[in-house]
Amino acid sequence: MRSILAACVVALGLAAPTMGATAELGDDGLHKAVWMQDTFKDLSEDLEEANAAGKRLLILIEQRGCIYCTKMHEEVFPDPEIALSLEQDYFVVQINMFGDVEVTDFDGESLAEKEMVRKWGLMFTPTMLYLPEEVAEGQSAAQAAVATVPGAFGKDTTLAMLRWVKEKSYLTEEPFQKYLARMLAAQ
Repeated sequence: MRSILAACVVALGLAAPTMGATAELGDDGLHKAVWMQDTFKDLSEDLEEANAAGKRLLILIEQRGCIYCTKMHEEVFPDPEIALSLEQDYFVVQINMFGDVEVTDFDGESLAEKEMVRKWGLMFTPTMLYLPEEVAEGQSAAQAAVATVPGAFGKDTTLAMLRWVKEKSYLTEEPFQKYLARMLAAQ
């Protein structure tokens, strides 16, 4: 059913022109997708901008040469439904796990990307931090995240997570695993 819907969306020309496009490698060796935001990496400002656009903030941590990041960018993110959700529903900020660009966390601490990733206790790429619309004072991004997804997952799991966060299902009694099972059973 999902693939039929996606085919209809594309066939009717309702899809964004960037859907299905794979990301190019940037000078830093990371994939650069059209749905990624180029910001000063001040997460409080990024959250404000995401909220103003009616989107959810998603922090995507990647590293040069990551085979699982490549898998996501070549096999998962180009899926029409996933690409559409990333472009329309999410404000995506990329962090280089070993980068030197300064990041200002919600708690006000500014560190190089590689130090911020260490502070957050993250070890795998890709890792996706999904943020709520409001972050309590003094919390870091890792503490505030409504979901942290370490590693590469297939299209169905990724799409379900995008929907689970967008629908704020994390506020319900249904954990993501049961939500995913329900979504897969409905297909």
